[in-house]
Amino acid sequence: MPIKKKRISPRQKMINLMYVVLMAMLALNVSSDVLNGFSLVAESLNRTTQNASQVNQGIYNTFDAQMKSNPAKVKQWYEKAQYVRGMSDSLYNMAEELKVAIVKKSDGDEADVNEIKNREDLEASTQIMLAPGRGRGSELYNAINSYRERIVAMVNDQEKKEIISSNLNTEVPMKGKVLGKNWQEYMFENTPTAAAVTLLTKLQSDVRYAEGEVIHNLLGNVDVNDIRVNQLNAFVIPNAQTVVQGGKFSAQIIMAAVDTTRRPTIYVGGREIPGDKGLYEQVCGKTGDFSLNGYIEMLDGNGEKVRRDFEQKYTVVEPSATVSADIMNVLYAGYENPMSVSVPGIPSNHINATMTGGSLERKGDGKFIAKPTTPGEEAVITVSAQNEGHAQEMGKFSFRVRKLPDPTAFIAYPDESGAETQFRGGTISKQVLMGVDGIRAAIDDGLLNIAFSVQGFETVFYDAMGNAVPLRSNGDKFSEQQKTQMRGLTRNKRFYISNVRATGPDGVERTLEATMQIIIK
Repeated sequence: MPIKKKRISPRQKMINLMYVVLMAMLALNVSSDVLNGFSLVAESLNRTTQNASQVNQGIYNTFDAQMKSNPAKVKQWYEKAQYVRGMSDSLYNMAEELKVAIVKKSDGDEADVNEIKNREDLEASTQIMLAPGRGRGSELYNAINSYRERIVAMVNDQEKKEIISSNLNTEVPMKGKVLGKNWQEYMFENTPTAAAVTLLTKLQSDVRYAEGEVIHNLLGNVDVNDIRVNQLNAFVIPNAQTVVQGGKFSAQIIMAAVDTTRRPTIYVGGREIPGDKGLYEQVCGKTGDFSLNGYIEMLDGNGEKVRRDFEQKYTVVEPSATVSADIMNVLYAGYENPMSVSVPGIPSNHINATMTGGSLERKGDGKFIAKPTTPGEEAVITVSAQNEGHAQEMGKFSFRVRKLPDPTAFIAYPDESGAETQFRGGTISKQVLMGVDGIRAAIDDGLLNIAFSVQGFETVFYDAMGNAVPLRSNGDKFSEQQKTQMRGLTRNKRFYISNVRATGPDGVERTLEATMQIIIK
């Protein structure tokens, strides 16, 4: 939306024109002392920049030396340092190129950046940096912003981040914003050649400072994961101290602390271990207690040979396995019996088990479900394990197979807290009795908790003459006749539930011998 200009009087126009002329006259008469001051600042900045460049080059030389001696360890940090060098040189060289262009614009093709003749020239920096279509101010602005974002991202210290960001800041001060200028206009419009060169020299100094902070931090990262110790000891790290007969004993032998890019020489039983990973292996053909003895040799920082002895004891055992029923030492026919299977020293995912006289199904980490079929017979579980790349039998285990025991019939109802209460006979309120639909049956003896399905039952009531009135239900619910009889019961009257028929998870229907006596209170 265009801004509506305020109408001004001819007198005000004249005053404004006189102000512009006055400012131009002041600009054309910049004090030689001020220009000399710019030159002194530029010289000081050049010395600072030169010193920083020498320090940075020393760090790059250290990177080069370490890269030659230990490339596996230094490579990632060396490559990052070269990336920092490349982008820093790019911005530094751009600033140098602009300095030369401004001075040549001011003094001619034979100009010398260090000996500026027309230091007060106000047109040179404006032409080079701000000329329409060819001015390089925007290019420099974008290059500084890009460099600042990339270099700050590589600095961890928050205080140093803030210093670098401040040094490479491209925000326009409030004074420039009021005048409607962008960064390049604020910095280079009508700026004397000496001042423009000084500004670009300061930028070069800031670049070398930021570069130095980052590569110094990168060099420190080369050794950040090293373990500094004042004592060296030999260590043997076995994969397992207990080995199954026929298996293989494996051990990692190292000098503490170990550098993965430099390997010591290892001797076991007087013979050198081949390879560079310190891996020792031996097939264990007999059981018993054994000891692994040897020594390690390597050169210390002074090039002198260091030797450390080591000893590691281990045991070779017979193949064995453990199989246990999670509930008890028997298996129930037709029921999903939970089992645990383990082999010492063997991961559970390398263990397998099979069973005769039924099925055995894996259910997780060392867990199986055994479902034998025939009561009175034995179920044999055979355990095998993957050992050194082949299956090895670890043992056989026999279990007696029994029929599931009979369940107990009960009436379930919620107590005052809402928890289920199982009534198995005795006194019960008529209100509770009339609130239940039927009966249930289950094995619940503290070991087993197995629900059965009630197929039918019989109730026996007594009339006023003392005659028994049997009533049957074909299912687990009270029939309407049974409910009617219960409604007519008064305090201390009783009836009986018997001949309960129930089917368990084995599919076998059985008639329960127990009779439940119910007394109304």
